[in-house]
Amino acid sequence: MTMFLRRARFILGTLFVVAIIAAIGPVHAQQPAPSQTPPPQQSSRSPIVDPDADAVHEQQLLREFPRIQGFIWIPDERASVLVQPEGRTWRYFHEVLLHWIGAVVIVGMVVLLAIFYWLVGPLRMPGGRSGTRVRRFSTFERFSHWLTATSFVVLALTGLNITFGKLVLLPLIGPEAFSTLAQYAKYVHNYISFAFVLGLALIVINWVKDNIPRKIDIVWLKEGGGFIPSKHPQAGRFNAGEKLVFWFAFGAGAAVAISGYLLMFPFYVTNIAGMQLAQVVHALIAVAFIAVIIGHIYIGTLGTEGAFEAMGAGSVDLNWAKGHHGKWLEDEIAKGRFPQQVASIAPAE
Repeated sequence: MTMFLRRARFILGTLFVVAIIAAIGPVHAQQPAPSQTPPPQQSSRSPIVDPDADAVHEQQLLREFPRIQGFIWIPDERASVLVQPEGRTWRYFHEVLLHWIGAVVIVGMVVLLAIFYWLVGPLRMPGGRSGTRVRRFSTFERFSHWLTATSFVVLALTGLNITFGKLVLLPLIGPEAFSTLAQYAKYVHNYISFAFVLGLALIVINWVKDNIPRKIDIVWLKEGGGFIPSKHPQAGRFNAGEKLVFWFAFGAGAAVAISGYLLMFPFYVTNIAGMQLAQVVHALIAVAFIAVIIGHIYIGTLGTEGAFEAMGAGSVDLNWAKGHHGKWLEDEIAKGRFPQQVASIAPAE
């Protein structure tokens, strides 16, 4: 009898444990897996989107979250920001607005100069060539100019590749070649900038005293700057047009250099918003800079007969100096810097 009671208690206990397990099992089956996150509570004001859910699309996240930011363990807190509204605004500027602005300004300048050349042609040397040459620029001055000019051309081409390369070169040479070209162009752009800054500093040191505005510059502007055939306004060493280019180059060069170095060395001085602003300033001023220098190149080559010789050889024809920079020629003769045969020729009035 005792043995029978023991077996009965054992069987009843076993059945009781099985019943408890059977009752708890369905409850656990209804709970989410440890790796899953329960759906977020919906607010009556605005829906909350779970960024970890597989069913959420990127565009829905961008609509729901103007700024996506998380928590990170590394010291750099800036890396926690994944998406910001200003970034999309900047991307629209870089990918859309800048393309139109650059094309209109640069291509527009080329078209205007082509029309002007077709209508007016080059400005001829007053009186033709005399055969006598006068020194205009020293070797060091020409070195400073060409250092700045060549580095600027390289910077302009590599910078335009950053803006227009995907539209112009990528379809022509393919993605692999364009990727290699763009990578090296970026390195060239960064390192050549130091040569440009050095050359610009040398130009300012050499010529700042000769580019101070004077009353004669107002007269030069009123008389059409030499582009009216019946008038030949005089000027000092640099005319008003050259002075405008000088001061524009100084200001624009400083602006693109500062903004460019903020981009080359990120987060040392400013944050993401500051770098976005620096890129906008850098791009807009660079576009205007390129357009102005295109005009400067035209006037110094095709637009004015004998002008390129000043920077090419360092000397110009005497009649060119008398016709374009007569006041400068008078001052040089008075200082005894030209040979006697030049001093004996009276400069044009």
